Amino acid sequence: MFLLKSIPKVDKFVLHEDFKEYSTSLITSLTKEVLQNLRENILNEKIKEFKEEDLILEVLQKYKKITTPSLKKLINATGVIVHTNLGRSLIDEKVFEKIKTLASSYNNLEYDLDKGKRGERYSHISDVICRVLGCEDVLIVNNNASAVFLILNTFAKRKEVIVSRGELVEIGGSFRIPDVMRNSGANLVEVGSTNKTNLHDYEDAITQKTSMLMKVHKSNYSIEGFSSEVEFKELVELASRHDVIDYYDMGSGHLFDLPYGLDAYEPSVLEYMKLNPSLLSFSGDKLLGSVQAGIIVGKKEYISKLKKNQLLRMLRVDKITLAILEENITSVLLGKLEDIPTLKMLFSSVDELKQNAQKLLDAISDIAECQIIETTTVIGGGTTPNRKIPTIALSIKVKNFKPNKMEKLFRAKRIIGRIENDRFLIDFRAIQEKEIQELINATKEIASV
Repeated sequence: MFLLKSIPKVDKFVLHEDFKEYSTSLITSLTKEVLQNLRENILNEKIKEFKEEDLILEVLQKYKKITTPSLKKLINATGVIVHTNLGRSLIDEKVFEKIKTLASSYNNLEYDLDKGKRGERYSHISDVICRVLGCEDVLIVNNNASAVFLILNTFAKRKEVIVSRGELVEIGGSFRIPDVMRNSGANLVEVGSTNKTNLHDYEDAITQKTSMLMKVHKSNYSIEGFSSEVEFKELVELASRHDVIDYYDMGSGHLFDLPYGLDAYEPSVLEYMKLNPSLLSFSGDKLLGSVQAGIIVGKKEYISKLKKNQLLRMLRVDKITLAILEENITSVLLGKLEDIPTLKMLFSSVDELKQNAQKLLDAISDIAECQIIETTTVIGGGTTPNRKIPTIALSIKVKNFKPNKMEKLFRAKRIIGRIENDRFLIDFRAIQEKEIQELINATKEIASV
């Protein structure tokens, strides 16, 4: 009982000198939590004594944890360029500096400067995307999953959408095409088999209730061997003959020729736009190398209907997304792919990567066992599934630490590497040249443990 009575009063405790520079309201809230926990531990006989300075320290530790940003800068040494867990594509610093002025000022997001009245936010980016893709119109939503949902809800609610069984994909976060269709109000009609679907399968399934022929890019997996699928060109022609909508959920879609022969495995938005499709959608933060966004392109009559769907209010993007996306698409239009970090990393030669690896090796060879290794990695983000690209990695061993220990020590320095063949590797495919000094410093700190 004496111990309970000795618990300090909240109003007096929060006036302690150590709390002077901190938010009183947050300190008070945390103090209540700490003292309540103390009270319960005393009643449950988990503690026999306590010190006020320990309570102060606990409150301050909680305060620091809450007020310290959870998102932190990391060095991606995994080799995976579009790493979903590490934030996917990077934004170029020069682009970000340009956008910073816009974001910290009022702007003409929905104001027409020429007419002096309300404008449309999508007009800022429609001209440049239409110029790059040769499409009639464009709409931007917050990600490609939203694009899929909006399109299905707009054109196929209580109607039928025909999709190949081999394309009923599930991607990260349990995003499944059948579930999205059901929630959008569309009725899924599966055709073909898991490994083989023919054009007549689609045609035989068309009824008066059919609204759309939909093709879905197989992100995160591939079907090989005894298999076949219908080309989107054939679906566009079939849809036209039956007066229904053709739609391709391209997932990653790219706007340039991919290196290492990857074009055979990942659809080109530019190529498919030549077919004059009804609708296409793809991600902004994958092979385009920009911000998270769902980009819908196609015929103006369909884009106009999408813009009238009340769901768009919930799925629209803000000024920062539009501004960065406009900068990146303009870079594509002008052929300045070096201004897009994802593309720059993808197109970096093995020799360039080897030079960067050599810089790190030369700086730490006296404190660590190192070896430059030619190996492979993946682009990531569900793109080009099962396809490897060449890369250069540096195996590092400090003292007698095992690979798992090395991985943990570097992770504590916010450097995320990988283990391969029982070796800890720093892969240089996604490492920026400016980060090499940070790698050097981290290795030296680890060696001094």
